[in-house]
Parts: sequence; structure tokens; C-alpha cells
Amino acid sequence: MAEYVTLEVSEGIGTIRLARPPMNALNRQVQQELRAAAREATVNADVKAVIVYGGEKVFAAGADVKEMSEMNFGQMSDVIGDLQSDLAAVSEIPKPTVAAITGYALGGGLEVALSADRRIAGDNAKLGVPEILLGIIPGGGGTQRLARLIGPSKAKDLLFTGRFVDAEEALSIGLVDEVVAPDDVYEAARTWASQFTKGAGRALAAAKAAVDRGLDVDLTTGLAVERQLFTSLFATQDRTIGMESFIENGPGKARFTGE
Repeated sequence: MAEYVTLEVSEGIGTIRLARPPMNALNRQVQQELRAAAREATVNADVKAVIVYGGEKVFAAGADVKEMSEMNFGQMSDVIGDLQSDLAAVSEIPKPTVAAITGYALGGGLEVALSADRRIAGDNAKLGVPEILLGIIPGGGGTQRLARLIGPSKAKDLLFTGRFVDAEEALSIGLVDEVVAPDDVYEAARTWASQFTKGAGRALAAAKAAVDRGLDVDLTTGLAVERQLFTSLFATQDRTIGMESFIENGPGKARFTGE
């Protein structure tokens, strides 16, 4: 049984809950449990969309600095690959994902949020990558995902200074997609995720893969990725259901099976 990270499933939505009081510091155990929860959300057919949530007060205030401070070069070299994979586990879920952010999302906590498809923040949120203040840089994907999301110049500003940004600035630079009252963060995330509980699951997975894989290659290769994924959907039941429903009843009325 996981101690700090759980997956709760309700009405087609899986909630990956981080719960290591007081600040959800991401030690090795939390990282490993996060990866396990993401894998469970991937294989559980009842989960159609995923929320990552740290609770009402804090998302995650970063890595466990005490644990990290006791590691030498050799020890970190041995685990850095796992650290990156664990914090990126949410990005590997082939379903729509959203990070519901209250309070602090810093360092490794922000790296987890960056792995989601969408970020909804409370207006009390503080986000940042303060690793430079410890004499290091983000090592869980932060330098790469941050630059891809908000552009290299804005990413370098946050990386070089280690400063925190509030919810308003995070929204203005594209770091988050929506800002609501802190008490409404989780429900706002559920509202977004609920759009997909009756959706064409394989097409959603294909859309996600096309964007994510396409961003890592040139346009010509990205178009080839799109062609392959587009064509593959003609082997699914949902493609047949969707097109027949459109012809007979118009758009938006198909009842997909996920197959």
C-alpha cells in the first residue's frame, strides 16, 4: 500500500493525491509512489482523465532537500534517471491530465505540474524553480518542459533568479491555464476532466501523442507522426461509431466505447 500518493477513482476521473504533510516534499518514496499511481491510472480502464492534486493548502513545495543533501555525485548519478522518470510519470499517462494547484508548486512540485496537460491554480498559488538558490538546477525535467511551455527567455528568467511567481503572473506567461479561488481549484479541475469521461479514449490518446511527440521533432517528422496516428484510428470502433453518429444525428451525439 502506498503511504503518500494514492489514486482515487470516481465517475471516470482518477485523482492522484499527494499527501506527505506538511509540504508534500518529494522524497524518493513519494517519487516512486507517484510513478506507481500514474501507471495504475494508465492501465485502469475506469479512468478516463486524471487530476494531480496536493490538497487544499499546498501542491508540492519541492524535493526533500535534507535527503538530497546527503547524496554525493556517485549516488545522484545512479538515481537521476529514475528521478526524471518518476517526476515525468504523469506525462506518460495516455489520457487528459490536469494539475490542480493550491499554495506552493516549487522545484520538483512544479516539475510534476509541468508534466500535466493543463494547470489550474488557486489565486494564492506560488510557482517557481528555486533550485539555483541551492547551487543546482532542476533535474526532473524542469529546464526542458518549462522552456517548451513558456519559451526560453521567460524560462531562463525563472531558472536564473529562482524567484516565485504568483498566480496572476503565471497565467500571463502561460505557466498556468486558469486561475480560480483556492477553494474551487479541485472542482474546476474536475469540471475540465469530466469533459472526457465519455470521450473517444483512443482518439484522445492519439491527439496527446501527436502533440507531445511532434514537439520533439521537426515539422516533416511531426506530420509523419500525425499521419500514422490518424490512420491508426480507422481501426477503432469509436471511429465507426463517431462517423455513423455524425451522419445520422449530427455532431456531438456519439456514444463512444473507448475501443
